[in-house]
Amino acid sequence: MYLIGIDLGTSACKLLLMDQGGSILNIVTKEYPLEFPQPGWSQQNPEDWMQAVLAGVPELLRGFDASQVAGIGAGGQMHGLVVLDEDDRVIRPAILWNDGRTQRQVEYLNGPVGRDVLLERTGNIAFAGFTAPKLLWLREHEPDHFARICKVMLPKDYINYRLTGVHCTDCSDASGMLLLDVRRRCWSKEMLALCGLAEAQLPRLYESWQPVGTVKPEMAAALGLPEGVVVCAGAGDNAAAAVGCGVVGNGGCNISLGTSGTVFITSNRFLADSRSALHSFAHADGGWHLMGCILSAASCNKWWMEDILRTADFAAEQSPITPDKLGKNDVYFLPYLMGERSPHNDPAARGAFIGLRMDTARADMTQAVLEGVAFAIRDCVEIARAQGVAVERSRICGGGAKSPLWRTILANVLGIPLELPQTEQGPGYGGAMLAAVTCGAYPDVGACAAALTRVQSVTEPDPALTAAYEERYRKWHALYPALREVVQ
Repeated sequence: MYLIGIDLGTSACKLLLMDQGGSILNIVTKEYPLEFPQPGWSQQNPEDWMQAVLAGVPELLRGFDASQVAGIGAGGQMHGLVVLDEDDRVIRPAILWNDGRTQRQVEYLNGPVGRDVLLERTGNIAFAGFTAPKLLWLREHEPDHFARICKVMLPKDYINYRLTGVHCTDCSDASGMLLLDVRRRCWSKEMLALCGLAEAQLPRLYESWQPVGTVKPEMAAALGLPEGVVVCAGAGDNAAAAVGCGVVGNGGCNISLGTSGTVFITSNRFLADSRSALHSFAHADGGWHLMGCILSAASCNKWWMEDILRTADFAAEQSPITPDKLGKNDVYFLPYLMGERSPHNDPAARGAFIGLRMDTARADMTQAVLEGVAFAIRDCVEIARAQGVAVERSRICGGGAKSPLWRTILANVLGIPLELPQTEQGPGYGGAMLAAVTCGAYPDVGACAAALTRVQSVTEPDPALTAAYEERYRKWHALYPALREVVQ
């Protein structure tokens, strides 16, 4: 039995082919463009996602017996607003998770509507990336487009629709729309009314491992698949990545250093952050999780390396940062290149280097970028700890996790061991695992994770270095409130 996992990311779609024993047989990546029509805006054409799948799957299956493919599962970028008309045609480009145009709508939801009301209806307050503020923006600024809406979808759900013809979503991804009552795992009628929608305009809700349909015959022919391949509901990218890293059940933690950065803490009961700085979402295993999200993580390093230093040799740039330099850098970096979500909920936040001197070296600034992202992750962990949630160790995934230096910095900034999974393919691997459960290879998500996920290495914190970073973190933590009014 073969399973296909789809990781529908912000800059590319990564597809993987997995057997039911968890071995990855092939990986194909197809990139697509992003649109930034105005400062702070971020859009994408959903057709580009589908074209990536149509081009990628036949390439993925080349040299393999396609008749053995039994299921498909997707993990996708969350919060993106995809709107379809009565003929199921895309009305306008998808407004993405890192789009900051909805600040006024967020202020309206958290202010006049009220945070307490939102928490009661959804379990969360409004953040600029969430889907509901985008709908309010669309209703105000593009009323003709809003009037044509027949279905509201999320990015990976659009792929599932194109594959199966079924309008569907799952509870983990729907949690980030601010339209779902996360505690009760159903649509909030009050939030739909507030956004001017009827429940019929929303897709049907599923759990992540549940089947939503089979690949349509004409689509199977285009992809080189047999008929009858089952498509599961899939999950939001962070929930899918957590499954792929084996972070399921109660009390687990996964940190992702991808384009964005996340802290993902699992629970078998609904948790709500009393400070509203963390998200309370459904997990792909049927439970729940708390999640902190920083909007720029590995993307900060990519920006610094490629756009500023004009180099693609990340390892060479990190090589001068020797162990004796850790915990001693006087340069600080605020990683708010796209605004910030957790814990500040401030789309207008801006990045900054602080502490530059005449003797500041290139490597000092590179180190500051890595440390600044680590400190922002620490902010999210501290919010969870303040709620009485113990975070004593964590799995780590994402492109940034491939750097031993960055793992060392983060382990010591957090003061906890970081476990690197043996298979580090995040949302795509998690999507394939969910499909394996759908196809009956495993009885549930927990059993699948126990069977397929292993740890290849552990980065342990050093007490002396952790103490040094504690002092640095306290100084860094004071920078955002001090600079907020200056840099916005």
